[in-house]
Amino acid sequence: MEPVSDTVVSFHSVSKVYGHGAGEVRALDDVTVVVPRGGFTAVMGPSGSGKSTFMNVAAGLDDVTAGEVHVAGRPLHQLDDRARTILRREHVGFVFQSFNLVPTLDVRENVLLPFELAGRRLSADERGWVEHLLAVLGLADRIDHRPGELSGGQQQRVAIARALASHPAVVLADEPTGNLDTRSSREVLGLLRTASREYGQTIVMVSHDPVAASYADRVLVLADGRLVGDHPAMSPQQIAELLIGFEAGVA
Repeated sequence: MEPVSDTVVSFHSVSKVYGHGAGEVRALDDVTVVVPRGGFTAVMGPSGSGKSTFMNVAAGLDDVTAGEVHVAGRPLHQLDDRARTILRREHVGFVFQSFNLVPTLDVRENVLLPFELAGRRLSADERGWVEHLLAVLGLADRIDHRPGELSGGQQQRVAIARALASHPAVVLADEPTGNLDTRSSREVLGLLRTASREYGQTIVMVSHDPVAASYADRVLVLADGRLVGDHPAMSPQQIAELLIGFEAGVA
């Protein structure tokens, strides 16, 4: 196991059960996993495997039924709703399939929104970092545009800039390329990989797409709520074959 100081997200014997009796569903079943600082981890699995629950638990949006969850050194499973909200605000960045930008705000205002919500003034270093992100993500000439004036790929780049702006402990990306065309998808995935490799950003991405998962340096596979695979970087073909095997019940 990674030293605590190098661990950003950890699950220890985590289970999440919905319903009771004959209607009981074990969305997560005794999952233990450690996500190290700076890693780019893809979470894969067949439909209904527990991927969304994994993400919701990591974000503190769902309570666990059993086990322990730590995020940025905090015992998430012991925190109340207010403490979880503060932890998300201060330590977690989000990238969603649907972008989740505020349509009435321009690019810069959307990127700075987490600071506004936290009532924080940016330091000179933080302002420099935001300007750097806008430039690196190809948004410097779009800062006065609203989301409706941007392509899908550009909107997702704004969402990535917003997620990275506050240097969160972890970025949780939920199907971040699900609404993008192939070219935009590759650009976004390349940016996430760069954020991990060059900026040391920890990223956990849920995806059903083997090509998307191939950009990660680690692939976790869930099936029926259990962690059934933990692999280093794999090619799209290798990932596709792995998933087909689990769906066929032969892997």
